[in-house]
Amino acid sequence: MTTQRMGTHIGHFRFPPSRGNALCYCFYAIPDAKALRTFAGIALSWRFLIGALVWTISLVATAAAHEIRPAYLQIDQTGAQHYNVLWRTPLLSGARLPVALQFPGDVRNFREPAERQFPDSLVERRIIETSDGLAGKRIEFRGLQATITDVIVRVKMLDGSVTTTLVHPSQPWIDIEIAAGALQVAKTFVMQGIDHILFGFDHLLFVLALLLIARDLRALFFTVTAFTLAHSITLSLATLGFVNVPMPPVEAAIALSILLLAGEILRIRNGRPSLTAQRPWVVAFAFGLLHGLGFAGALSQLSLPPGDIPLALLFFNIGVEIGQLLFIAVILAVVASARVLRFPPLLGRSAFAITTYAIGIVASFWFIERVAGFLA
Repeated sequence: MTTQRMGTHIGHFRFPPSRGNALCYCFYAIPDAKALRTFAGIALSWRFLIGALVWTISLVATAAAHEIRPAYLQIDQTGAQHYNVLWRTPLLSGARLPVALQFPGDVRNFREPAERQFPDSLVERRIIETSDGLAGKRIEFRGLQATITDVIVRVKMLDGSVTTTLVHPSQPWIDIEIAAGALQVAKTFVMQGIDHILFGFDHLLFVLALLLIARDLRALFFTVTAFTLAHSITLSLATLGFVNVPMPPVEAAIALSILLLAGEILRIRNGRPSLTAQRPWVVAFAFGLLHGLGFAGALSQLSLPPGDIPLALLFFNIGVEIGQLLFIAVILAVVASARVLRFPPLLGRSAFAITTYAIGIVASFWFIERVAGFLA
């Protein structure tokens, strides 16, 4: 005699018999909707599932595993008419970002540009001169409007005043100011932190995996808090120079952490015992230490002067947390919308399965790609 396992009914909602989690229950706790059963049948077909999975993988994998690193322009005034210029542009698949500096017409090269290539960027140094200084003049970034890359601009005048500004592709120029307050510096690095997390697809997939693992909202709160605390610790230690770890192995390990979480989601779904299910915040903290090293790589790429690092670190970390909370809020809003729209329960289960396998396959691709990159 075969016994069929039935889910628990609470009011109009039906919960699955297997172990769930906060996000999984949001998917599953959906009233039946007869008008959508036909659509559910189509959605649950193997052809649809495979097609959706392939589409998801191709969409994410073809995008960069990390966000496009920002370009960086540093201008230091050394005399009444002379300035040292450092211009760092990220490399995309070994090619230079197609963005060029354009100074005002009365600015001349006192020393011709000298370039040096690094594994992930190209650095150009030069000395410029202008008879009446740069204050009040405009510097343009030709080609920036055709990219998705920002430019961080730091200008230090002879009197010691420093301005730090974030230039976006939508407005590819900067008017040099004599001085800027701390509010402008805060805005610059908060926005950079938000950009880093929202365009860092590996970090987003890790957070999404944590959402799928947390059993309820209380567990979700402690899990996300543990991840935040952990990556803040290593971000600070690495940025301040107390920890120095090569980035390629760290990036490969980050991809592996996502793959391991995807495997844990399947273990939990199948009812197998798992430390991740019982204490997800412990796993989130451990892997969060690793992800913090990845966050630190974004700041280290900018080669900021030592005096700017503490302030940049503080506001960059705030930006990362804002971006992370925005992502979590969007995911929870999507799940809540699914409940309101009364999609069939099986459609929720299929979405959960597609998401889990997509996370695992994309993470596998990134892991192999990154390991091959630093072993080659």
